[in-house]
Amino acid sequence: MSVTRDQPQNLFGRLWRGYLHLHWRLMALAFVFMTIEGSTLAVLSWMLQPLFDRVFVGGDTGAIWWVGGIIFSLFVIRAVTLIINRSLLTRISLSVSTAMQTDLLRHILTLDQRFFQENPPGAVIERVQGDTIAVQGIWSTLITGAGRDVVALASLFGVAIFIDPWWTLAALVGAPLLILPTIVVQRYIRRKMRASRTQASARATRLDEVMHGIRAIRLNRMEAEQTGRYAAIVGRIRDYEIKMAATGATIPAMIDIVTGLGFVGVLALGGAEVTRGERTVGEFMAFFTALSLAFQPLRRLGMLAGSWQIAAASLERIYQVFDTRPTVHSGQRHDSPPDTGLRLDDVWMSYDGQPVLRGLSFTAEAGKTTALVGPSGAGKSTVFNLVTRMVDPDRGQITLGGVPVRDFDLGVLRDQFSTVSQEPALFDETLRENILMGRPDAGPDAVGSAVRAAHVAEFTDHLPLGLDSPAGPRGSNLSGGQRQRIAIARAVLRDASILLLDEATSALDTASERLVQQALDDLAQGRTTLVIAHRLSTIRKADNIVVITNGQVAEQGNHEQLMARGGTYARLVALQFGEE
Repeated sequence: MSVTRDQPQNLFGRLWRGYLHLHWRLMALAFVFMTIEGSTLAVLSWMLQPLFDRVFVGGDTGAIWWVGGIIFSLFVIRAVTLIINRSLLTRISLSVSTAMQTDLLRHILTLDQRFFQENPPGAVIERVQGDTIAVQGIWSTLITGAGRDVVALASLFGVAIFIDPWWTLAALVGAPLLILPTIVVQRYIRRKMRASRTQASARATRLDEVMHGIRAIRLNRMEAEQTGRYAAIVGRIRDYEIKMAATGATIPAMIDIVTGLGFVGVLALGGAEVTRGERTVGEFMAFFTALSLAFQPLRRLGMLAGSWQIAAASLERIYQVFDTRPTVHSGQRHDSPPDTGLRLDDVWMSYDGQPVLRGLSFTAEAGKTTALVGPSGAGKSTVFNLVTRMVDPDRGQITLGGVPVRDFDLGVLRDQFSTVSQEPALFDETLRENILMGRPDAGPDAVGSAVRAAHVAEFTDHLPLGLDSPAGPRGSNLSGGQRQRIAIARAVLRDASILLLDEATSALDTASERLVQQALDDLAQGRTTLVIAHRLSTIRKADNIVVITNGQVAEQGNHEQLMARGGTYARLVALQFGEE
C-alpha cells in the first residue's frame, strides 16, 4: 500500500468534501453562537472604561447599576451561548467520526485478500477505531475552541486598536518571533505523531495476537516474553507522547514571553500618557483588560496548531486506507451461471513475488466431488481463493459454467458457494444467529432442517438455551466438532450449488469426525464439491482426485486409478497409512 503525505489543507479539503459539508447548516448556526460568545469578552473589556472613568474616578454612583447590569448580562449570554455552541459542535464532531468509522469499515470490506495479508487485524482495527477516535477528540477541541478563540481574539484586538493603535502595536512587537518556531514545531509534532500511530497499530496487533494465542502462551511459559514485547511497544508510544507534549508546550511558552514583552511595552508607552493626563485611567484599564483577556485565547490557539498536526497524522492514515483500491472488481453479469462446473486453465498465481501456482489446469465437473491433494504450500487453498475471487490470478482463466468468473457480479458469484473450513468463522452471537448468517431470511422450518442435517441438535438439545446459547468469541464456548457442525448447518441453510470443504475434519477426534463427515457427505449430494483433505481416507469416494505439487497438477483420477499408477498419490497413501 502506497503512503501519501497530504498537506494539511488537502486533508481539510477532503474532510470538508467528504463529511463536514453535510453539516454546514449546523456549523453556520454554531458559528453565530461562537461569534456571540467570543464577542462578549470584547464588550466586557470595553465596559471597564465607563466603570473606571464614571464610577471610580467620576463618582457617578448611578452608573454602577447599568454598568453592572450590562456586565452581568454579558456573563449570562456567554453561559447560554456556550451550552448551545458546545452541544451543536459536539453533535457535528461525533456525527463526522461515526460516519467516518462506518465508511472506513465499508471500504475495507471491499478490499481483496492482499490487503489483509499486508495489514494484520490489529493494525486494521487501529485504523478504524484508534485513528478515527483520535481525530474525533482533537477535532472536537478544534471546532469547539478555534472559532470561539479567533472571534474573541479579533474582537479584543478590535477594542484595543479602537482605544489606541500605537499601544496595540507595542503589545505585538514580539509577534514575528513566533513564526519560524511555530512552523518547526508543527512539522516535528506531525512526524512524531505518525510514528506514535504506527506504534499504536503494533500495540493493537500484539494484543490481538496475545488474546488469540493465550493458550499457547501459557503452555509454553511465554508470559514474560510477551509482556516484555508489549512493554517495549507502549514504552515507545510513551516516549513519543512525552516528546510531543514537551514540544507542543513550546509555542504557548513563547507566546507567554512575547505577551510579557508586549505588556512591558504598553506600560512604558501608555503609563506615561496616563500620568501626563493625555489618556484616562478608564481607557488604559479597558485596553489592559482587553490585552489580558486576549492572552488565554492566544495561548489556546498556539496549542491548537500542534493539535491540528496530531489530527492530520491520523487523517493521513485514514485516507491512506480510503485511497487503497481493490484489485478485484465486480463484473457486469447478474444472471446465474448455466451450470456449476469449474474449470481452471493455465492459472498462475504468486504472493509477494513467490509463485504459488504454475500453470494449474483441471476441471471440477458439475454435480461431482473433486478432491485436491498435495503437500502444504502446494496451492490448494489458493484455488479456493481464486474461484471465489478473493484474489485474481496473475494470468490464466477460471470459468464457472463456461463463463469467466471475472464476468460475474461478485455478489452473484459468491452466492454460488458454501464453504466449510478447518477453522470455521463463528461470531460472538447465539448459535441460531451464527447459522442464520448463511441465509438471514430463513424461517424456523428451514433452520430446523439445517440443524438436523448437520447433527447440531445432538448437543444443542442438552444446552439450557438450546440454539439461543451464546457461541462465545470465535465460538470458544463450543468444541471443535460442535463448531464444525454449526458451520455445516450454516452451509446447509445457505443451500448454494457449489460446496468448498477446506480440511473440514482434519482437527477433529474420531467420534466428531464421523459425525461431521456424515453431515458433509449428506451436504455434498447433488452439489459440485471441491475438497481439500490431508486425511486421504475421507476422499476415497471422490469422483476425481487432483494431486497438486509445486503449483501444478502432478496427476489426477479416482482413487483406484491413482493407486494403480503407483505415483505421487499412491506414495502419499502408503506414507499416511504406514504412519497410522
